[in-house]
Amino acid sequence: MKYILILTLFIYANLFASNENTKIHSFSKAKKLLEKKVYNEVEKTTIYCAATFDSKKNIINANGYESNKHKKRAKRIEWEHVVPAENFGRTFVQWREGDPACIDKRGNSYKGRKCASKTSKEYKYMQADMYNLFPAIGSVNALRSNFGFVASSSSNKTLGECKMIIANKEVVPTNRSKGIIARTYLYMDISYDNFSISKKDKKLFQAWNKMYPITKQECQRAKLIKKIQGNTNIILERECSK
Repeated sequence: MKYILILTLFIYANLFASNENTKIHSFSKAKKLLEKKVYNEVEKTTIYCAATFDSKKNIINANGYESNKHKKRAKRIEWEHVVPAENFGRTFVQWREGDPACIDKRGNSYKGRKCASKTSKEYKYMQADMYNLFPAIGSVNALRSNFGFVASSSSNKTLGECKMIIANKEVVPTNRSKGIIARTYLYMDISYDNFSISKKDKKLFQAWNKMYPITKQECQRAKLIKKIQGNTNIILERECSK
């Protein structure tokens, strides 16, 4: 009986233990690996607007996406942090306050992303986590910024045929991306001790996860990332095994 109890506790502890990225610490390397090792095998479509792109990151078909802003960036894809770097970055003291090592050539101290990237291994691993990186039309990446996701908006202005609303520093994503967004946030929440989702957001993401089930492409993408990055995405593994 005692053995069974210990075994149960061991399994429970491992199920909910942090399972973060501890292999890829370079953001630029993560992007290259996604380009060459992942999106050479999965469909080359952007997360929000389902635009197609080629192996050189050029947009082939914008799928009805339209915007008058950031027109040059609309021609290429960029790698989007679904959970913005600032959201987890500001939990690091180097991001908020700086570090003695963060001094520029003129002798001025700096903080933020640059300082966290220079001085914190943990931040670098989080920033480079490929499960949190998705291709997006460059201008959509710029427009989304670090705004949070919501279920509805007082605005009804979409990005052309891409039914995504960005207004009042909030984002209503397309239906095709809601499940992906939800599972990415839930993964980051369960994997990293210094990142957590608010109760309100967790409730929304849990609902989206149920409403918009995981796709074969998500499972294939996760399988490829696991081979490269080493860690298991517990949220996706659970959904893909159903």
